[in-house]
Amino acid sequence: MPDPGKWVRVDPDHPDPKIIQSAGKIIHSQGVVIFPAQYLYGLAVDALNPEAIQKIFDLKQRPSSKPILILVRNQEEISGLVRSVPRAAKILMDRFWPGSLTLVFEASPSLPRILTAGTGKIGIRIPARPVAQALVKAAGRPITGTSANPSGEPGCTDPGRLPESMIRDADLTLDAGPLQGGSGSTVLDVTADPPALLREGALPGRDIFNALKMPLPG
Repeated sequence: MPDPGKWVRVDPDHPDPKIIQSAGKIIHSQGVVIFPAQYLYGLAVDALNPEAIQKIFDLKQRPSSKPILILVRNQEEISGLVRSVPRAAKILMDRFWPGSLTLVFEASPSLPRILTAGTGKIGIRIPARPVAQALVKAAGRPITGTSANPSGEPGCTDPGRLPESMIRDADLTLDAGPLQGGSGSTVLDVTADPPALLREGALPGRDIFNALKMPLPG
């Protein structure tokens, strides 16, 4: 059974601010919080702290060559995380954020190398679900948004099926009940011209390129 002190039920639509503030403090202290994202449960740590990020790699047994996407509070926060915001990215952020679109930018040199896995790029999204939105605001800084599952294995929609090792090693699990599941966010690389569709998920690629007034590649 999960440690009652590390497992808290939250309303998925109206999370208790006190619970969220406690979770934010854990993130501030280099802790790990399991939380409900849009489709799957995720692992949140301070995305600007290399030691905290290393915990994610250890928990997931994730190869160091794989970067981790991050969640932010608002568009203004992005300026300190990326080298530039292309015009196409601005159009898409205004149209689809918060939502199921992860945009890949040229990363600022100030970001921890472990976060970008040496790629020089960073995937960013503003989350749409209330718990994730509240958590990133409470943290007051970017947080990781990677899924709570061992690397290479399917993500988890049911908190009762979270890996025992992750529950044990995380500092807090926010249980919002079963999630709807789905194909995850669509990932678009806006460092390319035209932007490159890296993964088509919940947001159809045709909607993205229609917003940009461009033909769908391929």
